[in-house]
Amino acid sequence: MLSLDTIKQMTAEDGEGWGLAHVQRVSHLIELIGVDTPHDAEVLTWATYLHDWGAFPRYFQAGIPHALRSRQIAETEILPQTHFTPVQQVILLESIEKHDYQDERPLNSNEALLLREADYLDMLGAVGIAREFAWGPNQLQTCYDRILKHREKIQGRFTLPIAQQIAAHRIEQMNTILAQIADDSFGYL
Repeated sequence: MLSLDTIKQMTAEDGEGWGLAHVQRVSHLIELIGVDTPHDAEVLTWATYLHDWGAFPRYFQAGIPHALRSRQIAETEILPQTHFTPVQQVILLESIEKHDYQDERPLNSNEALLLREADYLDMLGAVGIAREFAWGPNQLQTCYDRILKHREKIQGRFTLPIAQQIAAHRIEQMNTILAQIADDSFGYL
């Protein structure tokens, strides 16, 4: 049987330095926004650790969206080695597959909702900006435009009241930072 400790270790080893830190931030956000939302904490924790594995170089496959690839890995390589019931597996796999900001399909579980909204929150605020610049390329305009695109795509999609409050604060923070970047670039983004 695989343990959560093994999954954590694999996330740290295969996640290129960003994977584990992202999971830790998303987990903290889930704690904040999930207070009044009933959910299976163990299923959600595993889904949180596994949700981006399809983006890790070890598992990445060109042409397959990372969320779908993450689901494939969880379904074929991880879940057969766990104790999760068939119902828990369905919830875990949905949470992984539908977490991406580009996926607008409706969700069937609170676990999927919590992971999606926490992942969205991690794309906002100062950390959201830093993440985009870390992805590169080393071109200010490209990263700046991608930040704007992501902010616009997710800002109205939060449904949990606590997530909406956090998002509003982070968007305000982002707007301030982005305005400073635009001002300091003298129009030469």
